[in-house]
Formats: sequence, C-alpha cells, structure tokens
Amino acid sequence: MLSLDPLGPECDSPLGSKDLEEEEGPWGGGSGLPPPGCFHGSWRHDVALDCKGSPEGAEARAWTVYYYSLLQSCLQQAGLPETQDRSQVPRTGCPGAEVTLCILGSPSTFLSLLLEGGVQSPGNMLLCLSPAWLTKVPAPGQPGEAALLVSKAVSFHPGGLTFLDDFVPPRRATYFLAGLGLGPGRGREAAELARDLTCPTGASAELARLLEDRLLTRRLLARQGDVAVPATLAFTYKPPALLRGGDASPGLRLVELNGKEGQETLVKEEVGAFLHSEALGDALQVATKPSGWRWRGRQAMRLYPRAELGPVVDTVLALLEKLEEEESVLVEAVCPPAQLPFPGSPLPGPELALRICAVVCRTQGDRPLLSKVVCSVGRGDRPLRHQSSLPRTLEAALAQCGLGEASQVAVVRQRVKAAAEAALAAVLTLEAGLSAEQRGGRQVRTDFLGVDFALTVAGRALTPVALELNGGLCLEACGALEGLWAAPRPGLAAEEAAAAPLVETMLRRSARCLMEGKQLLLLGAGGFSKKFVWEAALDYGLKLHLVDSDPNHFASQLVQTFIHFDITEHQRDEENARVLAELVRARGLQLDGCFSYWDDCLVLTALLCQELGLPCNPPAAMHLAKQKSRTQLHLLCHHGPPWPAPSLYAVPCCPLESEADVDRAVRQVPLPGVMKLEFGAGAVGVRLVEDASQCHEHFSRITRDLQGEADHPGIGLGWGNAMLLMEFIEGTEHDVDLVLFGGRLLAAFVSDNGPTRLPGFTETAACMPTGLAPEQEAQLVQAAFRCCLGCGLLDGVFNVELKLTRAGPRLIEINPRMGGFYLRDWILELYGVDLLLAAAMVACGLRPALPAHPRARGHLVGVMCLVSQHLQVLRSTASRETLQALHDQGLLRLNLLEETLVPGEYEEPYCSVACAGPSPAEARLRLLGLCQGLGIDGPHYPVAYFLSHFK
Repeated sequence: MLSLDPLGPECDSPLGSKDLEEEEGPWGGGSGLPPPGCFHGSWRHDVALDCKGSPEGAEARAWTVYYYSLLQSCLQQAGLPETQDRSQVPRTGCPGAEVTLCILGSPSTFLSLLLEGGVQSPGNMLLCLSPAWLTKVPAPGQPGEAALLVSKAVSFHPGGLTFLDDFVPPRRATYFLAGLGLGPGRGREAAELARDLTCPTGASAELARLLEDRLLTRRLLARQGDVAVPATLAFTYKPPALLRGGDASPGLRLVELNGKEGQETLVKEEVGAFLHSEALGDALQVATKPSGWRWRGRQAMRLYPRAELGPVVDTVLALLEKLEEEESVLVEAVCPPAQLPFPGSPLPGPELALRICAVVCRTQGDRPLLSKVVCSVGRGDRPLRHQSSLPRTLEAALAQCGLGEASQVAVVRQRVKAAAEAALAAVLTLEAGLSAEQRGGRQVRTDFLGVDFALTVAGRALTPVALELNGGLCLEACGALEGLWAAPRPGLAAEEAAAAPLVETMLRRSARCLMEGKQLLLLGAGGFSKKFVWEAALDYGLKLHLVDSDPNHFASQLVQTFIHFDITEHQRDEENARVLAELVRARGLQLDGCFSYWDDCLVLTALLCQELGLPCNPPAAMHLAKQKSRTQLHLLCHHGPPWPAPSLYAVPCCPLESEADVDRAVRQVPLPGVMKLEFGAGAVGVRLVEDASQCHEHFSRITRDLQGEADHPGIGLGWGNAMLLMEFIEGTEHDVDLVLFGGRLLAAFVSDNGPTRLPGFTETAACMPTGLAPEQEAQLVQAAFRCCLGCGLLDGVFNVELKLTRAGPRLIEINPRMGGFYLRDWILELYGVDLLLAAAMVACGLRPALPAHPRARGHLVGVMCLVSQHLQVLRSTASRETLQALHDQGLLRLNLLEETLVPGEYEEPYCSVACAGPSPAEARLRLLGLCQGLGIDGPHYPVAYFLSHFK
C-alpha cells in the first residue's frame, strides 16, 4: 500500500542498475550541473552572487544561480516580493553580539522555516545558497572547535521581504542548520561545515547516518518510543554497535550476518517463517528495501504479494551482494489501508490509502512538541511518497477517505501526536548517550524531526504506524500546505507555521551561545525563592560574581567571586557604588554586565553600573520606579503626547511619613483606599482602609511593627517604613512581565490574579496565559509598556501590576526587576522564555534572543499556600515532601517561596501549587480537585472562590 521510496523505472528487475553512489541534487551528495532551467518569472538575474575572497568554479556557480532562481520561484508562488540586492552596501552589524540563524540548503526545503524566522527574528534568519558564503575559523580557547562566519546571505524579514546582503565584518553564526549528504557534492561540504562548531547546530552527518538507517530507527522506536512500526525481518551485515545485542523488539526480527555469500538456506528459512508469522497480521504484501546511509534516496524498494516466497528471497540475496558493513536488507509488512466507512453508498474507484507526515520539534526542557500534521491521499494499490502527492490537512484527508466525525478525527490526531512526540523523545534519549564525536560536535542536537506514518487498523483501532524518520521532506510538505494560505482568500484563516517552535528553539539556543562564559556582577543574593538562579547560571555557563551583606549566604560558595559588603544602608547608595566600583577594579574583574533581581539593590545596581560604564537604566529612573507614590505622581503629570499618555493609567495617591500626612491624605484621596509601604514588596503591610480611623490605626501599627530590615527582611524596609495612601480601584488584577531593549518592547506576558482576602492583598491564585479578550490583553500590555517608558525605564525585565477596570487599565505599581514568586518558572514552562536569561542579556548590552510572538504551550492555574491558613496541612497531607513528590510525578507544579513554616502577622506565601492543562477550565478543575484532596481548600480558604475569575 505505501512506501516513501519511489518505484523506479528498473522495477521489473530484482535490483535496479542505478549507481549507488549517485544521488539527485548537490545537497544529496551528487555532482554535475543543475537541471535545465524550469523557472518562469521576471526577477532580475544580474545580482551579485559571488562572494568576495571565495570564488566558485563554473559548476558550483551554476548551482548557486540555480538555487537563487529556485528561491525567487518559491517567493513568487507564495505571493511574496522578489529578493532585493543590497550587497553593494555591506551590512556592518555587531559580530558576536547579535543572533545569527544560518541555513545552508535548498530554498524549497527550508522556505517555511526561513519565512517564520523572518517574522520571529527580523533580519537574523539567513539563507546561504553556497558553502562558499561561509567560513570556519578556529575558536580561541576551544581546541578542535571552530566558529562559523557568514560573509554573504539572503536575509529574511517580516512580510516575506528578503535581501541579498554582504557582511563586513562577517556575522558569527549563533545557530547552524544544513542540508547534508555523503557524496562528493555540496552535501559533503555542508557536512564539513557543520562539524565541531562552537555554535548550536541542528544537524550533522554523524547523526544523519544514524537517523536515516531505517533498521536502527525502527528498533529504537519499537523499544524506547512505544511507537507502532511495521513487522520487519532484517538481515544485517556486520551491524553497528548500536544494533548488537539487547532485548528483542515486538515484530522486529534481526538476523546478524558475518558474510554476504552462502546465505541462501538461511535467507529462505527466515523469509519463509516471516511470511507465515502472525506478526504480519492482515498484510497482503511485503516490501524489500536496503537500509543504511548509502541508500538514502535510492529507488530500491520492491513490492511482492505475501505468498511469493521465491521472488522475495531472490531480491534479498541480490541486495545482500550490494551491502557494505553496517548495512541491512529489510523485508517488511506493507500496512493495509484502514477500511474507513464512507457516508451513504460506497464511492466507485480503488481503495484509498493515507500517508501522514508529522513535524515534531524539541522545545524547552528537551520536550517534544507536535508542530503540524500533513497528509497525502492516493490509491491503495500504489505507493505514496513525498513530492508526488498533494498535501492536505488531516481533517481533509480523513474526510476524503470517509471519516468526517470530529471526535474520531480528534482521536486520530491525538494518536499521531503521541506517536510523533514519542519518536523524537526516543531520538533524544539516543543522542543523550552519544559522545560529542559520535554526534559530530559538542553543540549538535536534533531540534526537529519528520515522522512518516501509515494509518492502519490494529486491535480494532485506527493506528498510525511509523515508517521512517526524516526532516527536510516533512518540513517541505508542511511549507507546501502553508502555501495554500500565502495569498489570503475570503473564509480562509492563516495557518500557524510548522516551523514556529523550531525557530523558538533556534533562538533559545542562540541566546545560550551568546551568553556562555559572560562575566556578570550580581548585587543581592536574595532569599530561598531565588535558588533557581544558581542552577540556571551553571546551566547557561554564566560566570557570576556576587555582592551580598550575608557572609554565610549559601550562594557565596556557588559563584566565581564573593564580595562581602553591607548593601542595606540605602542612604549611602551613591558612596557605596563608588566603593564597590573600586573593589571590582582592585580584584581585576572583567565584567560584561551587572544586574539585580532583588528589590533592595536596584538603585545601587544602577549607580554601580554608572560608575563602571556598564549598560543600565539611569539611577533616577530606577529610584522613581522604586518609590510607589513618586511613580504614580510622576505619571499623573505625564499627559503626552503621544496619546494615550501614561497619566491615563496612574492612580491618585498621597505619601505618608507622619500622622499629619494621614490627615491630609484622607482629604485628598477618595476612600475606601489602600495603604501600603512606599518601598514594600510581596503585599506585606498592604491593607484596605475605609475611613480615617482605619487609616490612622494601620499607619500606627506599621510604624510600630515594621521599623527596619530586621523586622521583616527582604521587603524593602532598608529604605525606611514610609507609607502611602492610594485610591482603591475596582477591577480584576493582572501582572504584565515585560522585556524591553533600547525602549522597544520585545515581549510581554500577561497573567490573571484571583480575588484577594480583603482587607489584605496577599495573592491567592493566578492563571497564565490570561483569559482576557485579545483587546483587553493588548490594553494591559500597552499600559505597562507606556508606564515604564514614562518613568524612563528603557532596558530590562520589568514586572508591572495593574487592575483592569471598566474604564481600562490602572497602574498599581512597577517593580523594576524580574517578576517574583512563580512568574519566571511559569513563563519558562509555558513560553520557553527565561526572564532571568533575558535580564542577563540586557545587562550585557545584548538584545535578548526572543521570538517576536511567543506562544503559550498550555495553561497553568495555581493557588498560594499560607502558613497562617495551612499550617496543619503543610505539616501533614500537603507536606513539603508530599508536594515535591507530586511535582516530580508531573501532577502539580510546585514553587517553594519560603524555607520554613514560620507563622507571623505580616506574612508572605509559603508556596505556590499549580496544575497544567490544555485549557484554563481543565487546569482549574485539576487544581480544585487536588486542593480538596490535600486539604488546602477549606471554609476559611475557599479555593473555588479564588479560582472563580478564571472560568
């Protein structure tokens, strides 16, 4: 029914006469001139395709011209403009300080990836049409490795705009992906370029040899991936180490041969037993084919009726003569097409067969994610293969075969998703056990995979059966399907690109590449909730130098340099910045950046950066954002233009330093109001006040109980215990976490907060991503962005708390640092974006490598646990050990915020407990059930009420 190998013109003979060393196209490894011109278009041909200093021969030049014309033809058919040649004016750029995603290969194979890269990282996705446009240079301090320099490329931009660019000096690749081959053509040159690079690499000849060995991957999937594969009999000649020994796999019989001659009796016995075995199920045909890298793209598959023993044996013996070491001959069951019911009477014509092509990408945390499914439909008595059938969606293909019920289609999609993701998981497990040499380099990883399936019936259930793994062909098929939406038509919605998660992974790996080995000074180690910083720094290869007041802080042993310095006396911040700068110089620290995520140290950090000449926001801007009343009063005066001005988001307030200030404030600020510490954090001391007596009472209590840092460390009391009174704003509360660089908004993540336990404002529950309508979400993002700009905050990661009222967003406060509690963890989990790494990049003066439009890969709903409300359950049913075990099992997401169970009047949450789900409703129901089971939910802490905003 199905094979991915074409039937060649020599299909009547047991084995074709085509030379095994010849493959079509230079990226496959062949040589010779490109095919005659078959492109029809009016694009210019007088473009500068030569690369200065790297002249090409006539044959190589012909291929470069061919691929340029192919690119123009692809752009033309996608309704996109012609590439503009601006190589006469070379781009300068900042080598080593900018993202450079480099693709070397056929434009038609990688077009969808290139276009998506142009959207997510404008101008940084580069297509090289010739190996001569690239150069490898030895990497200082990294023996055996090389940096990859790009001298010429086609750059991709939003809207499908492309430019032919020269780069002087050359750009340094931060990610490289190439079309590979074994033969003497460009595929081999690409393989050499990809080997042992310092930058992340998405493919290598070494990995391709493994993944394109059908026998190896079939055994891998059957064993580790729990993926259905065709029943297979394999004769392998001197098998590689990865195929020797081990447990047998269901339906997979491996016969090891030490010689190729004199095997007639063995082959006949094995093939006869296989053809009569129950493993073949209802299969009426078998296929013979060779397995191994040399046979990549060969037209060597043959189909035979299951009953014809003789021809199958003859073909196997003929193929054995052609084998080299570590190659195999496969005899496999041809999966019978699934008998899908047609609505009404049966349609005339032959039985239809279905081939399913799935693209799956490696995402944050090395987790596989199905990106897109593309199908082909054809006659059941003929093989289906790539590039010879039209792509269509799974829904359309199944409907063509007679299966249109939405619930049944959803079941098929879920099974394809599970099998495709399991396939990539198995490959990643294999790679994890390989050495750098076996992978082709320290930085080589498989970031995406194409998996081809046949749809058949197994155990009375529609089952996708994995036929083989590939990358480029499936990606190209997805691009062809996406091309249907290139020119918008009424009633057609734009499809999300199959390459979107792959581009996000390329950017994430590029960020690691740019930051590895960077020297950063960190002010303030923070508390227990910031333990993730030290693990992340080790993972990213950051070299941290720490300044902290506590000489015994556990982090002092986890950094390159520890400077014990009292950073709590903020009245002396300017003097301390000068002293610290001298200490840094005296120690000879060569810093790339300096930053802090700890509230108390933000102004001092800005002053120190100013002393050291390192990138940072102006100290005045940090001080303005740090003092809550100054933030609001400053923005109230900021009327614009441009409109809407920040004043529209500000809330009336009044600073309080004495009892007299309280009397004045209640006359100026409408009550009810909110009283809070000017420099506070974690909602400690924040209270709803309804009249003047409550204002005086709360002011007196705070001035008595919270006088200095020792009374409640880590909430900003080192700045004093001044307070403010602001108007109470009705509405839902939201956090907006922003990444800004050069005053440009790079990313924004909006989360929703549940109702608080008035009169207090300690956080109770949260949901991410937001459940708001897109317009309301956009209003919150713009409000947060404009308030930051209004305060002079142009560079960094900022957390902005707002309320959404009937009249629009209103500002609660700006935290001029990374969001606290669970926010960094949730954003990393859902979007694959690490705010800590983004903050470190900004501190080094580097634009964070972020996708332009991050997409959430699910939903999280969480609830806070408080010692005052949950002390008993936190010591029993919801103990730290129990919660951690549930976290490790994937049943909840735990963020511990405090180390010990210490009750107190002014408390912060002890931990956050969250559940994930494909929808907010499902995540919410899971969390509610968990909280009821653990005892977190109760009459005095009604979790259902706290989650009510997320319905």
